[in-house]
Amino acid sequence: QVQLVESGGGLVQAGGSLRLSCAASGLTFSNYAVGWFRQAPGRERELVAAISRNGVVRMYGDFVKGRFTISRDSAKNTVYMQMNSLKFEDTAVYYCAADYVVGDYVRRIHTNYKYWGQGTQVTVSS
Repeated sequence: QVQLVESGGGLVQAGGSLRLSCAASGLTFSNYAVGWFRQAPGRERELVAAISRNGVVRMYGDFVKGRFTISRDSAKNTVYMQMNSLKFEDTAVYYCAADYVVGDYVRRIHTNYKYWGQGTQVTVSS
């Protein structure tokens, strides 16, 4: 049974930082690109960051502007996202998702991702 478990969300003041983790089990982690998506009430789900199966290729949403960093630890089957300089508009539920890929690339569209975590709430107070 495939499981993706997010952690690290919470309440933070604007300008603060959070580190999200996504622990994967039940799959061959090295066969999957992993993405972080977010969804705020009334808005579409959007890509925040994604990392390729080998960790070489990384993609970020335009709104990130150098504030977030995605990384992966294959030994721990875990993907991290360090979020700095958080803004009120970063408030959302953050999901990690796994995308089975053959090559070392990432995809932006959430419908390509087969497995999803339950989400973790990030709230940034202004």
